[in-house]
Amino acid sequence: MLMEAEFWVALGFFMFLALLGYVGVHRMIGKSLDERAGRIKAELDEAKKLKDDAAQLLADYRRKRGEAESEAQEIIAGAKAEAERLAVEAKAKIEEFVSRRTKMAEIKIAQAEAQAAADVRSAAADAAVAAAAKVLSQEAKGKLAGELIAKGIDDVRKKLN
Repeated sequence: MLMEAEFWVALGFFMFLALLGYVGVHRMIGKSLDERAGRIKAELDEAKKLKDDAAQLLADYRRKRGEAESEAQEIIAGAKAEAERLAVEAKAKIEEFVSRRTKMAEIKIAQAEAQAAADVRSAAADAAVAAAAKVLSQEAKGKLAGELIAKGIDDVRKKLN
């Protein structure tokens, strides 16, 4: 009797499997697994595409950062060169300004010296003329004295000026 029950269970099981096969459950399960495998493959392809896009974007940003850094270095180098050039120009302008001011001061000093020498000569000539006039007026008298005084004064003025 035990064998009989197992036989009927086995027969029922195989009949159930045959019914499932007849209805096409194995095709539906295969189709469902194929669809799921297709979705998983599509998701993996999409993930790979996104990863590649992200890697490309990262590479682009790294390249742009490198370009920006090199451009910044060029700008800094240009600014340093410009600052050095401006410093050299400023130094040259200052030296030129000091040189011009020095020359102007030297010219003014030379003019003042020349004016002082002329003033001293003029004062000496006036003093000499006055002294000669006084000496001649005391020693010579009359018309001859006046002529001698005038002639002496003219000679002194000509020699001193």
